[in-house]
Amino acid sequence: MKEYTPKLFDVLKGYNGKQFTKDVISGIIVAIIALPLSIALALASGVGPEQGIYTAIFAGFVIALLGGSRVQIAGPTAAFATIVAGIVAKNGMQGLVLATIMAGIILILMGIFKFGNLIKFIPYTITTGFTFGIAVTIFIGQIKDFCGMKYLVEESPIETLEKVEALIKSVSTINVQAVIVGVVCLAILIIWPKITEVVPGSLIAVIVGILMVKVLKMNVLTIGDLYTISNKLPGFTVPTFDFATVRSLLPDAFTIAVLAGIESLLSCVVADGMIGSRHKPNAELIAQGAGNLVSALFGGIPATGAIARTAANIKSGGRTPIAGMVHSVTLLIILVVLMPYAAWIPMPAIAAILFMVAYNMSGWREFVHLCKCSPKSDILVLVVTFVLTVVFDLVVAIEVGIIMSAFLFLKRMSEVTEVKSWEYLDENYDEANDPMALSLRKVPKGVLVYEINGPMFFAAADKLVQISTTKDLKAVILRMRGVPAIDISALRSLAKIQELCEKNEVRLILSHVNEQPMSVMKKDGFDLKIGAENFAAHIDDALAMAENI
Repeated sequence: MKEYTPKLFDVLKGYNGKQFTKDVISGIIVAIIALPLSIALALASGVGPEQGIYTAIFAGFVIALLGGSRVQIAGPTAAFATIVAGIVAKNGMQGLVLATIMAGIILILMGIFKFGNLIKFIPYTITTGFTFGIAVTIFIGQIKDFCGMKYLVEESPIETLEKVEALIKSVSTINVQAVIVGVVCLAILIIWPKITEVVPGSLIAVIVGILMVKVLKMNVLTIGDLYTISNKLPGFTVPTFDFATVRSLLPDAFTIAVLAGIESLLSCVVADGMIGSRHKPNAELIAQGAGNLVSALFGGIPATGAIARTAANIKSGGRTPIAGMVHSVTLLIILVVLMPYAAWIPMPAIAAILFMVAYNMSGWREFVHLCKCSPKSDILVLVVTFVLTVVFDLVVAIEVGIIMSAFLFLKRMSEVTEVKSWEYLDENYDEANDPMALSLRKVPKGVLVYEINGPMFFAAADKLVQISTTKDLKAVILRMRGVPAIDISALRSLAKIQELCEKNEVRLILSHVNEQPMSVMKKDGFDLKIGAENFAAHIDDALAMAENI
């Protein structure tokens, strides 16, 4: 049960006032950083600005309280923006709430059944590919607001390629004043961190953007022009649903759950390296599930661990989950007191913030590096995952990426497995002048020895066909010390070899069968079929058995 115990309970044993002060200060700083990001990410997700704050408050608090990391800061992240926007466009807010609740349940089950360590089996090429793809989709999606454009199309585009087409058709609607505000805010976001990191650049960009629009009376759309801002706390809402709706949203729920699991655990790993700690992956998954459940029931959107905000928490002195909880409480106070002023924020400023989010998350340098240095098969998975994320959606990209990776893995493993016959020396062999003579063994006449190396499974089972069972043989020895595992498909092929040997009156001897293959043979009854007397512990024993035939 210790692996499910929240990290909060572990760190409170030696907790003191000094660390509490650091955690409180860090939590307040992170809340200031999270405020504009939460609003921007909510708008990018196709929901109201307060939904982003709700998510950071409720999911952030629950995940900090129950999580398996000392310093994880959770909330809305860019990775979910395109998924959430697609769900909202197709199924409305009720559909998003239901999908998020389902994802929360899946995450809790993943934690209970100890899937925390299985996340590492998702290839790096897939995570890099879809992360870069998400960054591109976010960038394309914010061009409209950055340039103050109006779509000259009948229906508002949802898919990325549709947005590109709409942008091309709507070039004539570019608002120069909006572009100026956007460029100024973007310049601040790029330059400000080089001056100081005490005050987040996103907050400065928002303030400057507001001043430009209000003081200079610029004709630029603000959040208040497009959304109704509320500073009220959300009510508890349970969505109505039926089986058909659940079935249609299940793929999206799985995508949210897998993505939340991957991103949160990656954030935990990064944080562990920064503070020299170790997180509890299964406790973290359960916390992520609970956080998403609570977020959905209180009007929020999907949440996960945010790497940038977690790193900011560490740099600000936060070392326990108390900092994450303070971050949520601070945002709650800001929501009640300052949320109406969010209506003043210009849309180009929000777009500029999301441009920077997309750039920072894209990992384009790593993408280019992988394209230069990786094997062709890995590059194929990387590029296909990226393209499918942009052209279709993350669900398709992850599904196809994992299937491709699985088949490529099977192909590589089958190439590693080999079945080869021993080489036999002729009568003119000069043993005295061969330094390798001590490692050679005498093989009785009429006996063939085959060495099998690598796992024997369905993709490599056909290699057993290479084994010869002609009538002039007395015995065939299969040396299996290099076989760590076998599956039922390979065992069926082995059974066919045994049947051919029996038909041709050739004795089949298995040498040095490892624990897992022996277990499979016993479970299948193959050991009784071949006979206990035909198993040898060592190759020398097998050769002696063959010589006595």
